[in-house]
Order: sequence, then C-alpha cells, then structure tokens
Amino acid sequence: MINIPLRIRFKELLVDFVVILAYLLLLLIINLGIIYFILDGIPEYTEMQTQLIAAFTSVIPIILLFSYLDYFKSGTVGKRVSGLKLIYKKRRFISSLTRNIIKFLPWQLGHIGVIHGMYSDFSITSIVIMNSGTLLGLILLFMGLSSKDKRHLGDLLAGTKVELH
Repeated sequence: MINIPLRIRFKELLVDFVVILAYLLLLLIINLGIIYFILDGIPEYTEMQTQLIAAFTSVIPIILLFSYLDYFKSGTVGKRVSGLKLIYKKRRFISSLTRNIIKFLPWQLGHIGVIHGMYSDFSITSIVIMNSGTLLGLILLFMGLSSKDKRHLGDLLAGTKVELH
C-alpha cells in the first residue's frame, strides 16, 4: 500500500467541496425562484419544518450523490480528478452509504444545532449539538489526513479505503 500524499487528499477535498458548493448554489437559486415567484415571500417555518427542509434538500441528497459515485464510479469527482479510487472489503451499496452518512454527519449535526439555536436563542442543547458536530468533523478530518492509510471512521465501519489509482 502506497501512502497517499497530503496534497492529493487536499486536492480531492477541494474538488468535492466545489461540487457541494455548486449543488448548494443551484439549490439557492431554485429556492429563491420558488420564494419570490411562486410563494410571494419567505414563509414562516416551524423548527421541525426547517430541520426537514435542511436535511432533505442538502445533506441527504449529497449523501446519496456521494454514495452513488463511490459505489458505481469507484469514487467522487474529487477522487477521480485526484487519481484516487475507493476500494471495498465487501462491495455493497450499504457500505458506500454507511461511509457517507458518517462523513456528512458533522454537517447534519451542525444544521440541527444551528437551526435549534435559531428557535431557542442558542440554548445549551443547540451549543452541545453544534460542538458535537464540530468535534466529530475534526476527528474525521484528523483521521483521514494523519493515518497512514488515510481511513476515517466511515471507512473503518464500511470496510473501505482510498488508494491511488
């Protein structure tokens, strides 16, 4: 097994980040169109509605997209551009899905904490949830960048690893 240089991992992360930003920009444009041309203004949402909108329009589609790319294309756009591919111990879609749920869990925890905070004047609960997401994100990043095989918790649970192609 060849150690993957950090610059290649950062390139992968940057490209995948740009893909996510492009999706979120498209989502913003669609939402602004709906809000201003169909709904005639921003509606009032309950906390639960806001949580569901955030989960079902941003985090879940990204998890599904990255899971699809990892499983059917052996890696995300960032992996392919960087010359990396995802290797499975047991090639199953559930492994790809598990890996990506763990990978994007910090993002979802951030959403949950911030949204709850907006509705609760940033109670201790919202701060704990946000900080849990931040801590988990840092753990995953540290694991992915510092371990010799560049595996993070999602890889360990899913039985996957990233290798040079």
